[in-house]
Amino acid sequence: MEINDYYALVQLYANYSYALDSGEWERWPELFVDDCTYKIMPRENHEQGLPLALLHLESKGMLKDRVYSVKETFFFDPHYQRHIVDNPLVRNTNGDVWEVEANYVVLKTKSNQLSEVYNTGRYFDRIRKTPQGLRFESRICMFDSELIPNSLIYPI
Repeated sequence: MEINDYYALVQLYANYSYALDSGEWERWPELFVDDCTYKIMPRENHEQGLPLALLHLESKGMLKDRVYSVKETFFFDPHYQRHIVDNPLVRNTNGDVWEVEANYVVLKTKSNQLSEVYNTGRYFDRIRKTPQGLRFESRICMFDSELIPNSLIYPI
């Protein structure tokens, strides 16, 4: 892998975190190919190959629908998110598709309250080189804890 490719990969991860942390929700689906998969699932299911996921979206259209829901229809206690993601580890490359992993922590902050750990886990990604740059073909957000917040609204 060329150094410029790795830089582009790090930039993709930074753009992902920025879109979610800044609340610029429309940017989030644009980081994916049209025929994509996005899942949030517990470690136990992922490690056992079980398909059940807390959230399972199967196209960019479904991601855009999620953005609409977050912005227009959900009623929840507003908070800020902050993603901290370690350096992506490229596990495999096959032509224009890369298999990549990275650890993440998402912090949650409400107005006038201390920040708290919202979710921790590992991203398992398939990333495709496209004419528009690198895009997620698949992102599995595998969270570590068996306990999750009762209202997982935002993408992780």
